[in-house]
Amino acid sequence: MTLNVVGVVCALASEARHLGPATRRHQPLTSLADGTLLAVSGMGSTAAAQSARALVGAGASALVSWGMAGGLDPALAAGTVFLPTEVVSTEGDVVTTDLRWRERLGEAIRGQAPVTHGRLLTSRKSVGSCADKANLFRQTGAAAVDMESLAIAEIARVHQLPFIAVRVIVDSAADALPRAVTAAADAEGHLQVWRLMGELVRAPAELAPLLRLAQRYRAANRSLATVARVGSLAESLS
Repeated sequence: MTLNVVGVVCALASEARHLGPATRRHQPLTSLADGTLLAVSGMGSTAAAQSARALVGAGASALVSWGMAGGLDPALAAGTVFLPTEVVSTEGDVVTTDLRWRERLGEAIRGQAPVTHGRLLTSRKSVGSCADKANLFRQTGAAAVDMESLAIAEIARVHQLPFIAVRVIVDSAADALPRAVTAAADAEGHLQVWRLMGELVRAPAELAPLLRLAQRYRAANRSLATVARVGSLAESLS
């Protein structure tokens, strides 16, 4: 019997921590208790693709894009678990996710957290304004947006491996990302507190939307934790 080894790419360590403690630390790839391989890539398609290739090279026989996403569909609230049916780009690239795997995982989660499906857009840059979100929703039909999933999906397609994305909505279509947040983030998406404080001093009006975003982030974190607890990625694949 062939053992399925799931490889998971997370952009941020804060997203990866919900999957459980790694058995090896301080290495590019780590292993979870159930044998799942985990890579924390940093933000963006280039970094995500590099991590996906490393996972395949280490023996992963299926790939997952795991983390948070921004809402484009006004119907999606923060904390909604989004299991996309396909991942797309604004240039028209489309990769379909694995139907059986996605449905089995959705069944495991349903009843514990709100779950929905649809099209996920991967963008080359952060989408922060409500106007930009509305435009992308109209142009692409995508319900949510991230910066990594399509790159991971394309590596899976090249190697003919099953692929799914597990994304939880953090900022809704009606939430504009405060400029202070994007200005204070480093290349890996970590907030530099001293930068954030400086931005807020210059633009104190951004404090209120920043506090709202913090509430959304807590809701998204709770949902990610729920998915990790009740919806084993490896068991749903087998």
